[in-house]
Amino acid sequence: MDSDVFTYARAVLALAFVVGLIVLLAVLLKKTGLDKRLIGNRPAVPRLDVMETLYLDPRRRLVLLKCDNKEHLLLLGASGDLLIESRSNEGKA
Repeated sequence: MDSDVFTYARAVLALAFVVGLIVLLAVLLKKTGLDKRLIGNRPAVPRLDVMETLYLDPRRRLVLLKCDNKEHLLLLGASGDLLIESRSNEGKA
């Protein structure tokens, strides 16, 4: 009986140790920036960037994207996505 409790406790501790190692590795990858490098080849100058996100409610959000010299305001939701505004930033610094 005591050996069964000891075996289960050892298994739970081993699982907690492995999960802890995975979390530690994820944190280290994120802090060093290696998580983005491991995703794949990306251009030296990224063309697409999420400038800002505003959550309206649990199902809808506004997202301001920048692609090259254009900004796009999108409404993303469960029922569909909608382009609200798109404008060029030519001549702006």
